[in-house]
Amino acid sequence: MNVYVAGSLWVMGAVVLGAAVAYLVRRYGLDEGRPDNNDAAGQAFTIVGGLHAAVVAFVLISLFDAASTVRDGSYEEARSLVAASWAADALPEPARTEIRHLAVDYADTVVNREWPRMRDGGPVPQDGWSELDRMRALADGAEVPGDDDWLSNRKTEVAGSLLDVFKERQARLNAVQDNNVGRVVWFVLIGGSVVFVLLPNLFGGTKSLTHVVIVSTLAAATTLLLFAIFQMQNPFAGGSKVGPDAFSQAIERLR
Repeated sequence: MNVYVAGSLWVMGAVVLGAAVAYLVRRYGLDEGRPDNNDAAGQAFTIVGGLHAAVVAFVLISLFDAASTVRDGSYEEARSLVAASWAADALPEPARTEIRHLAVDYADTVVNREWPRMRDGGPVPQDGWSELDRMRALADGAEVPGDDDWLSNRKTEVAGSLLDVFKERQARLNAVQDNNVGRVVWFVLIGGSVVFVLLPNLFGGTKSLTHVVIVSTLAAATTLLLFAIFQMQNPFAGGSKVGPDAFSQAIERLR
């Protein structure tokens, strides 16, 4: 389902539910003493709203930063892969040709096999690790003259670039699980949202229609934030998904 359609359904459902609760409270609730409670209810609403806003803002900012980090990391991983392949062009055969072929295979594996699994949260195949390990073994086994500093530097550059690929790859795979919002956090977010939306029902003095509009608006805004958090849990899926563009570009450079 389109993210905008799903978000609209979430918001409309919250608006209907919030409006129904507000109407029922005004229609069947006790109005006695309600206006006199405005000061106390206002203080409670301010405290709860402030705490809830702080939690929501912290979670959203963390997820947004995580998505940006994953995107930057994917480009760094692809850049290091291309750098390793280019540096390996100076190595003797068979390392030169096989490393370039393995680099293309690795990028293709990431795009066509790993990325779909990271989107749906499934297990990532081990082919990428095997290809990376074979490139490392080829680079380590390449024999270069000990007195040729230039070739020695190229071999060292290949090893260093492959190490960078390994680090960024591990961070990318960890991001699938590390960015999921835990059950406790979801309990706090949903529970705080419910309390935040229901508290205005303690206020008195407003007209019924105005009260319904206020509560339904709060329900819509709070639900929209929760929907954003839900969509940003997995940086490889949802509305803010990171695509494998960096590795597609790497394939074009390596072929």
